[in-house]
Amino acid sequence: MSTRLLPLFPLHAVVFPRIHLPLHIFEDRYKEMVGNALRDNSEFGIVLAKDDGIVNAGCTVIVEKVLKNYPDGRLDIMACGRRRFEVVMLDEEKDYLRGEVQFFDDDDVDEPMPLEAQHAALTQYKSLLESGVLRPPTPEPNLDDPQLSFQLAQGLPDLDFLNALLRTRSEALRLRELSEFLAQYVPRQRHIAHVRHVAPGNGFGGKPPGI
Repeated sequence: MSTRLLPLFPLHAVVFPRIHLPLHIFEDRYKEMVGNALRDNSEFGIVLAKDDGIVNAGCTVIVEKVLKNYPDGRLDIMACGRRRFEVVMLDEEKDYLRGEVQFFDDDDVDEPMPLEAQHAALTQYKSLLESGVLRPPTPEPNLDDPQLSFQLAQGLPDLDFLNALLRTRSEALRLRELSEFLAQYVPRQRHIAHVRHVAPGNGFGGKPPGI
């Protein structure tokens, strides 16, 4: 368990290890937090913010680059995910949250890549790209990453699903869950896109018959 309190940044986002995330820092408390991280070359944790609070798991990031400094102290930065953690206890003594955390990794990290599960996930990911439903811009995945599931899942809008993937401690299981998710998600999104496309052309100027 970590003996140092980890600064926490609640966001409506889920970040994975080795995935890049651009951030615009504008609140004073987070200017301080990021400033300390830059000064000390240290990590801070990103946790998913929900209506009723934050989830108790997240991923640390390191600031790889300051993209822009604004005269009023705001920052545009490029962060990169590093280590997953669970929050054991929260500390609210500073203006920003800090947490006592426990880091974790996959239980099957030393096992070979499950090729069948990998192939299935890549097949579904190809369908996802062809559907055009990914939110741009989505970086190219690193197919050599031993935790390929994280690379393939970036850009998906379902934050609850992404948070579940983040917590899962098996690459084989994550790949299977991702394949099953995409097998339902892609056809559903294609259907939604088709309905939106054909609805205005129903012959009634977008109005139902009889109006």
